[in-house]
Amino acid sequence: MMFLKVPFAEKDEAKALGARWNSERKSWYVPDGKSTEAFARWLPPGGADFVPAIAAVTPRSHPVTVDSYAGKPVVGKYFVDLQHLCNPFAACDHCAPRLQESGWQAAHDEAGQLLSAVR
Repeated sequence: MMFLKVPFAEKDEAKALGARWNSERKSWYVPDGKSTEAFARWLPPGGADFVPAIAAVTPRSHPVTVDSYAGKPVVGKYFVDLQHLCNPFAACDHCAPRLQESGWQAAHDEAGQLLSAVR
């Protein structure tokens, strides 16, 4: 796969020629097996060696669910604001102490036990 540097204004033209969009890299590319001659003007200076970085999650405040009827933020009893946007349901050495001291981990484990007992 050869990545391209396609300006937004020319994306439709690149797509019509057969370029595909890689959402992880946020970049257009020429699929394997397709000639790159038609895409010459979009080839980056590094040629085939150019690989765009994986698009990072932009740091922003955590999404807060809002009750659309009352317009009030809905935050649970054990809400913990994790600074680096990790998934609290996956093991994370950085967040484990914070989740443990807040009571979130105990509540999560208890809910898991209740659900497994029901199944």
